[in-house]
Amino acid sequence: MKGSLALAAIVALFSCTTQPQSEENQGAEYAEITDSSPGDTLFRIPGDAYEMGEDFAYINQQGDTMVPFGRYGLSFTDTITTFGIVIDKSGGNNELIAINPHGQRLYEVFWIDNGPDYLSDGLFRIIRNGKIGYADASGKIVIQPQFTCAYPFEDGRAKVALDCKTVTDMDHFVMESDSWFYVDKMGEKTE
Repeated sequence: MKGSLALAAIVALFSCTTQPQSEENQGAEYAEITDSSPGDTLFRIPGDAYEMGEDFAYINQQGDTMVPFGRYGLSFTDTITTFGIVIDKSGGNNELIAINPHGQRLYEVFWIDNGPDYLSDGLFRIIRNGKIGYADASGKIVIQPQFTCAYPFEDGRAKVALDCKTVTDMDHFVMESDSWFYVDKMGEKTE
């Protein structure tokens, strides 16, 4: 009996490890938000962990740990219903990513002003495989990533380019292209 309890304790201890995922599970592996998947609301614990390096986890409504302590470096989201925004510290890159309630990467989130892109006209910029697209307030991708450069939506349209370069000064970057065009919220070219 004592042996069974000891074995159960060891299995429980190792199943709760806070080691980051292996390198081969990182990178271009993306999950999707689906309308058919029932949501389980997650809550960040502790609720006031807002600084880089402060340990946090996400638990579900039943108190089960869904995203373990130490998996991510910083959380921008205290409650996750469809997606949350965190900093993935694995690999030393400190990537700003969106995750689903299972802790799976959905996409990278466009950096702006030391944090995630702002919701503008109902959409924010996301990145997959180095290309920029747009997601809505629920985190669902509405315009697939395909642009090299893209500005936020304003008045129902966004300025984008398929061929672009970014030039940086010490504090900011500027997107330069000779082939800018506008897209609507369906991703179709518009005036």
